[in-house]
Amino acid sequence: MSRTPYLSAFAVFPLVLLSACSTPNGQPQKGSEEVAPNHVVEFSTLYAQNCSGCHGAKGLGGAAIALANPEYLAIVDENAIHDVVANGVRGTSMPAFAQSAGGLLTDEQINVITSGIFSRWGRKGILDGSNPPSYLAKTTANATHGEIAFATYCASCHGPDGRGGSKGSAVTNDSFLALVSDQGLRTIVITGRPELGAPDWRGNVAGKPMSDQEITDVVAWLASRRAQNPGQPYSASNYAQHLELK
Repeated sequence: MSRTPYLSAFAVFPLVLLSACSTPNGQPQKGSEEVAPNHVVEFSTLYAQNCSGCHGAKGLGGAAIALANPEYLAIVDENAIHDVVANGVRGTSMPAFAQSAGGLLTDEQINVITSGIFSRWGRKGILDGSNPPSYLAKTTANATHGEIAFATYCASCHGPDGRGGSKGSAVTNDSFLALVSDQGLRTIVITGRPELGAPDWRGNVAGKPMSDQEITDVVAWLASRRAQNPGQPYSASNYAQHLELK
């Protein structure tokens, strides 16, 4: 019987021992360490850990608006999104994520999230041929005119007084209005909630898109219905609405 296999085995064994000895006892091997949270710069991971809980997996919407909405991304300024991610929106459920504002994310991570939203879900030319309203209000609002515009464009789904209907939720609810900013309302009116089947500013009345002024006025009317001190969790008026809808 040949002794060669045994000699080969004995020759390899010291190399295995040397390899094992090259790593100090108790020390992790190279490449086995977990990446520190502030060193994570991969969009999918950052989005899943910080954004998906409200904006949905893959940006498809949830408690908050869908970010994977090309119409929305064509209207909103990238700097505005960066500011919201970094500093949050005071008085709403949107928190600040930047370390400079009390959050946990570095400036680089904020940049990765912001740029990733636009590069993955934006679509150039999506609004070509249309006359989109501005992201920010640029004219003085008139709440009285807003009530008329609401009746024209919104009441068929959300009810005459915004208390909700068979096709849409209540939008004059104290709790809802307490959790959304005026800009948030404007964004929803302009871009709709495609994940919920709500149309954008062009689809409420066939062939009659809302004008920029009408959007501004509707937001003013909705904001005028906001309770100064919303109930815990419901005010008496909302409780009465709830009973009426039962």
